[in-house]
Amino acid sequence: MAKEDYYALLGVEKSASAEEMKKAYRKKAVQFHPDKNPGNKEAEEMFKKVSHAYEVLSDTDKRAAYDRYGSAAFDGSAGGPPRGPGGGFHDPRDIFNEIFGRNAGGGGGGGGIFEEMFGGGGGGGGVDGSRDGADLRYDLEITLEEAARGFEKEISFRKAMACERCDGAGAEPGSRRVTCPTCRGAGQIRRSGGIITFTQTCPTCAGAGTKVEKPCTACRGEGRVAKSTKLNVRIPPGVDTGSRLRSSGNGEAGMAGGNAGDLYIVLSVKEHELFERQGEDLFCEIPIKFTLATLGGPIELPTLFGKGSLKIPPGTQSGTTFRLREKGMPSLRGGKQGDQLVRVQVEVPQSLSAEQRKILEEFARISGDAAEPTSKGFFEKAKKFF
Repeated sequence: MAKEDYYALLGVEKSASAEEMKKAYRKKAVQFHPDKNPGNKEAEEMFKKVSHAYEVLSDTDKRAAYDRYGSAAFDGSAGGPPRGPGGGFHDPRDIFNEIFGRNAGGGGGGGGIFEEMFGGGGGGGGVDGSRDGADLRYDLEITLEEAARGFEKEISFRKAMACERCDGAGAEPGSRRVTCPTCRGAGQIRRSGGIITFTQTCPTCAGAGTKVEKPCTACRGEGRVAKSTKLNVRIPPGVDTGSRLRSSGNGEAGMAGGNAGDLYIVLSVKEHELFERQGEDLFCEIPIKFTLATLGGPIELPTLFGKGSLKIPPGTQSGTTFRLREKGMPSLRGGKQGDQLVRVQVEVPQSLSAEQRKILEEFARISGDAAEPTSKGFFEKAKKFF
């Protein structure tokens, strides 16, 4: 590997915490993963570099050695401890798989960066080789009407499901689990180099201490295969953009008897052509005739739950806001339903017939508007500016 600054490769400071480095690695690994960059040799090389850098810096002992000796700590130069037997570190894909909850062996239970797209992350492995399935994410866009009323929807997606041939065990029918020949059942291997001894998870059995004697030919020993599935989900009234619904056990299948992950449905609500949501209230603007604003009277207007009615008082000014009680969004917490806020905009006619103009001119004459077209109140307030 090129002798580059491992911290710089991950884009973190030297004082970065383990969690900060993990987040930085996830971002870089997804960016340069070969599945996202087919045929791009530069991206593949960067993927190897960031995986190598993360493997070193995520291990306390290796990080201490790197901070002291630099990359020489792992190539036997400059007085640093030499690499252990076997030539160094994991395949970079193993590091990626470990972080994203995938099985290092590949097989049918994934498909490129399947877990990353759904935001999953697998659980830890058990002593019997079991591993909990990853949680999955499904993004669902809905309308404001659907968010207000609630509804049921069938969704379809791909996920890792238990292999039917081996019933999720990962072994060919009639085969069994045997002690791992690499770590002899310990689940870990040690590599000594000078003053430092490295302990790492066994790459053969992934820390289980056992492996299947003969891997299943259908799933290649993983116990899972990627398949499309359908699920009916119930969306409750009152959800908003960012609401998450959890469907227990509908994530990826576990490995070797591990528990299934969960499915998280993340909602986003489309913008509405009439209504703007403000918490649990709905806001809208409606135009009204200037005659209605002057004389007052009832009007019908739309709500998300059908027609509504509003009484306009005589002399209503443009920009006045009215409140329709409990015509807004339902509360997810079971509280009072929100209101609908209605702001009226008074429309002024752009063209008049001869008769309309005559009537309005007479009205202006009777009201004295022709002599004083602007309100006296405005001039009283404006005096101080002159």
